Amino acid sequence: MADAEQFQDRMLSLGLARVSEAAALASHRLIGRGDEKAADQAAVNAMRDQLNLLDIAGVVVIGEGERDEAPMLYIGEKVGTGNGPAVDIALDPLEGTTLTAKDMPNALTVIAMAPRGTLLHAPDVYMEKLAIGPGYPVDTVTMNMTPTERVHALSKAKGGTAEDITVCILERDRHIDLIAEVRATGAAIRLITDGDVAGVMHCATPGTGIDMYMGSGGAPEGVLAASALKCMGGQMYGKLLFRNDDEIGRARKAGIEDLDRIYTKDELVTGDVIFAATGVTDGDLVAGIKRELGWVTTETILMRSRTGSVRRMTYRNPVKAI
Repeated sequence: MADAEQFQDRMLSLGLARVSEAAALASHRLIGRGDEKAADQAAVNAMRDQLNLLDIAGVVVIGEGERDEAPMLYIGEKVGTGNGPAVDIALDPLEGTTLTAKDMPNALTVIAMAPRGTLLHAPDVYMEKLAIGPGYPVDTVTMNMTPTERVHALSKAKGGTAEDITVCILERDRHIDLIAEVRATGAAIRLITDGDVAGVMHCATPGTGIDMYMGSGGAPEGVLAASALKCMGGQMYGKLLFRNDDEIGRARKAGIEDLDRIYTKDELVTGDVIFAATGVTDGDLVAGIKRELGWVTTETILMRSRTGSVRRMTYRNPVKAI
């Protein structure tokens, strides 16, 4: 409770935006250069440096692997000056390393911050995800419905037919049957190659044309997506998927005992949260980095769940300052 009372989200939010911006700026010279690892590492280094300037006692609970995989921002890494509120950090220094390397749309730097103990410590396994935007009754769609039932339930709640629904799905072989079933309803599908945090956020972003997100992807990205929807509104459900005993052991190590639990957005993120994302390449959520002689410009979306505020910030930097 004390951590939540000390969590001054208004004061911390601008600092979090700077962290996201720094990671994007660090990766800008690697857009379209074909080197995923170099782009990711540049974003990691910049994000860590900026986090360590913040007056927080932060712990990375959603990061880029375990401690022995350093120099990534690993799970359990302590960040910040150590002076200030105890907070959980969920991050993806570069969501869409392949998108960045190939200069394809929707690459982002993403970070969320919440009071200590309020973000699910999701293991690095798959998560089945289902999300819709705001404005619908609770449980309009559920994980217990088939994909066909979800499409029809959402179209009814929207006041239209299945043909009025567009579903966002990650383009993977494991989703072949899902894609076929959704298309058989008459609904449209927008396939994305990477970046399912952005995919979930599309449901709650006006103008994207996306009504629902379905499919499996990384569980850590699920917590980040839930953090965004906690600020934007909308509904999300997630269920951890395990392929072997090692993954089950990883979940138990993270303190998860009910392996069949279906989490709601408010169970993935139980307290107030701040969320920031900066565009690396152009996308529906934010503009990508713009380069001109002597200058680099970024766009960041900064959100707070306590107020429901969504702020867009343009940051123009002289190249020599980066």
